Amino acid sequence: MVRIGVITFPGSLDDRDAQRAVRFAGAEPVALWHGDHDLQHVDAIVLPGGFSYGDYLRPGAIASLSPIMTDVVDAANRGVPVLGICNGFQMLVESHLLPGGLIRNAHQQFIRRDQRLVVENADTAWTHQFSAGEEIVIPLKNGDGGFIADAETLNRLEGEGLVAFRYAGVNPNGSLNDIAGLTNERGNVVGLMPHPEHAVEAGFGPDTPQAMSSGIDGLRCFTSAVEALAARV
Repeated sequence: MVRIGVITFPGSLDDRDAQRAVRFAGAEPVALWHGDHDLQHVDAIVLPGGFSYGDYLRPGAIASLSPIMTDVVDAANRGVPVLGICNGFQMLVESHLLPGGLIRNAHQQFIRRDQRLVVENADTAWTHQFSAGEEIVIPLKNGDGGFIADAETLNRLEGEGLVAFRYAGVNPNGSLNDIAGLTNERGNVVGLMPHPEHAVEAGFGPDTPQAMSSGIDGLRCFTSAVEALAARV
């Protein structure tokens, strides 16, 4: 069975939700601890949402220096799939696995909403079960979700197809180019602000035209990784 590790940091609050999403996707969730130098031979890694170290200094900055992140960076560079969700996205940026930065929302307020997204890159370990241009709905909750980068970096991201997800309808936090998520060139590292782990089970996800709380668009982020990893065996 595919084993996907979910790392808990001080202040993580969506680690159990991520483990649950991994289980729903048909893989075995493996709880990992930020202070260890041990990935327990997992096949993929999830950096969950939350407020690691109370978001002191910059969100994700202190967590990016945790002992296990050395191993995460090494694993990512070897091609191991790594997904960073919200605070995890911030860790990926702070660890330089993804470019740019994430700053306080433009309106200076924490926001939570069911957010429409457009899938821009459907050729990554975490997105290949989507279609490019497909619109999905994923819950969003952040206070420091504004993506920034210099003009050269933005041009490279757009030109090389490294934008994984883009906000549709409303830009909730002032992210440049409406960027909601990124991938690296290899396609194994993906970071996004919205929370796919909160849209994996009917009855507990976003509302859809079919029924209240029936949205499960987030599940495909995890089943994509499971399918990609199973294909390697």
